[in-house]
Amino acid sequence: MSDLNDIDLAIIHRFLIACRSRSISNRSNARRISALNSFFSFLNLQGRISANPFATVDLPRSGRILPKALSIGDVSRLLQPPAAASPLSLRNHAMLLLLYATGLRVSELVMLPLTGCNLESGFLKVIGKGDKERLVPFGEQARKTIDAYLNRSRPYILGEKKSTYLFVTGRGKPMTRARFWQIIGETAAAAGLSKSISPHMLRHSFATHLLANGADLRAVQIMLGHADISTTQIYTHVDQDRLKSIHRSFHPRG
Repeated sequence: MSDLNDIDLAIIHRFLIACRSRSISNRSNARRISALNSFFSFLNLQGRISANPFATVDLPRSGRILPKALSIGDVSRLLQPPAAASPLSLRNHAMLLLLYATGLRVSELVMLPLTGCNLESGFLKVIGKGDKERLVPFGEQARKTIDAYLNRSRPYILGEKKSTYLFVTGRGKPMTRARFWQIIGETAAAAGLSKSISPHMLRHSFATHLLANGADLRAVQIMLGHADISTTQIYTHVDQDRLKSIHRSFHPRG
């Protein structure tokens, strides 16, 4: 084909069929169509073509990847207090417990300042994406665990060093995200969990379990720090899948 004006909806349709036959995902095809739409729009503005054939093409639905959440039983196993209460194991346990108790992003957890945790009020002051500040509550179990860490573990880890961060390493620095991933993997293995558990799975579990027990969607949005409530609504789909599974398993004519 030598003339770009010859490209029409039929040709675009055949192009998409060819992409699907090569197992190219809808998400990738959506990016291709978006790029081609921008390119042909530019050509149209420049007078190189008479019309943009992609202007009326809907983007292929990429679908939203549903987050994976742990069962409440698996969370309980993961958050069992350490058998040997060393300073480092107390720190690690406090971090895991607080992550599930608040749904923080892992970057927010490891960079949480000491002054951002108010044990008396039971709130964290978190600086999230876009430097937006939010208050996130935590419960009594998390409060007691953090209090034990602050009194029995953090001073020992720091030694003579000073740090403005809540969770610290022996260098007086905050923990890296990669190291925290390792800690979750080590804790999961020790608890007999074979799943590959990530920090984000605990964040997903926090939101999913709240909504499954009747929490308000807007409140969960605020606690997670989502700018758009549509991002939080994905967790309602997870619960719907759980309800469908229950229905299939127990309904006599499911």
